[in-house]
Amino acid sequence: MNIENAKSQMRKGMLEYCILLLLKERPAYASDVIERLKEAELLVVEGTLYPLLTRLKKEGLLNYNWQESTQGPPRKYYELSSEGRTFLSELDQAWEEIAHTVEVLKR
Repeated sequence: MNIENAKSQMRKGMLEYCILLLLKERPAYASDVIERLKEAELLVVEGTLYPLLTRLKKEGLLNYNWQESTQGPPRKYYELSSEGRTFLSELDQAWEEIAHTVEVLKR
């Protein structure tokens, strides 16, 4: 098996969780999300992010609003909905369970 493929699958599996974590603190513009993920060393391209944000919005986990920009047209800022906050709380619990399992197995 190719290790890069395995790593890619792992990143893909946690990308939604990471995006929700970022939006927990404050609303963000898509390029801000990409930048913050880069800072966390999780590289994501716009072609991956935008469809995911759209899906999360359709599922009721995100809301967005338009804000004026000094650097061009208005920008769409995403934020967690109340359903998104509940979902994130459940994901937090699932992450803790998975992390615990991995730690037990690594011993």
